Amino acid sequence: MSDGPVVPAGEHDPTGAASTGGTHLPPSAVIPASAVASGAKDMFGATFGGDTSGFGGLVRHVVTPVSSPRPYGGWFDEAVDSLEAAYPGFADAVLRTVVDRDELTLTIRADRIREVCQVLRDDPNLRFELLSSVSGVDYPAQVERLHAVYHLTSMTYRRRLRLEVSVTVEAPQIPSVCPVYPTADFHEREAWDMFGIEFTGHPGLTRILMPDDWDGHPQRKDYPLGGVPVEYKGAQIPPPDERRAYA
Repeated sequence: MSDGPVVPAGEHDPTGAASTGGTHLPPSAVIPASAVASGAKDMFGATFGGDTSGFGGLVRHVVTPVSSPRPYGGWFDEAVDSLEAAYPGFADAVLRTVVDRDELTLTIRADRIREVCQVLRDDPNLRFELLSSVSGVDYPAQVERLHAVYHLTSMTYRRRLRLEVSVTVEAPQIPSVCPVYPTADFHEREAWDMFGIEFTGHPGLTRILMPDDWDGHPQRKDYPLGGVPVEYKGAQIPPPDERRAYA
């Protein structure tokens, strides 16, 4: 351990200059000088410094999965065959069928998602009656970087199915599935609020977490981490690389 002094640290003070009874060690006490000099990186991929979250240097390479070969195994073949038989536009609408970690995912063309959901819900051999959630994802390295992920449940056959749709930032429109699954209402609003995915035909596509006049979509990967004023006594959260290091 370093012989340097122990510095008092305030709970909400990024400089560590204020004291609220807690203490933290200076960076030299816990980070070898050789590591700092060589520009080594932590487990998150960030260089040593004030980034306590790791997100400032976190880079994950996403590989787009390719369609899985037949047979898929289990009930997956039966479900895909039933969808193909019940939906004439199957070949054009279903872009990819992936089985990974014992889960079935169908990648659907954006303009066909509502039609596919209608068939999945109503066909007697499928019966995916419940839409559990609609989630947004952002993959900045991809052209169609904004993804909407739908999780369906068949209570009749006790099965779960995932659908995935991708769009560009320039044209982020996806038909709302609220007419098929009313449970999509708040989920689509959240995906719009956080990622900017526009669900056309939604009965009331307004923000659900952020204020109505908020600028931007906070869960996009290019959204700034910190440095955003918050409505509490003029406080401001600094970006990760400007926060003090906790040791």
